[in-house]
Amino acid sequence: MNARTRTLLLILGFVAFSLGSFVWFIATWDPAKEEPVVHIPPPLNESLT
Repeated sequence: MNARTRTLLLILGFVAFSLGSFVWFIATWDPAKEEPVVHIPPPLNESLT
């Protein structure tokens, strides 16, 4: 196995691991257990500006 093949296999393994972990994260994500990350502030009262 030459260096080029080994490098391509390493890159392919990394991509497969990244995609697999992303799919696992989405498949096991339960929004009921998580706090929202983004909190939308209440609108500003126009009379204050």
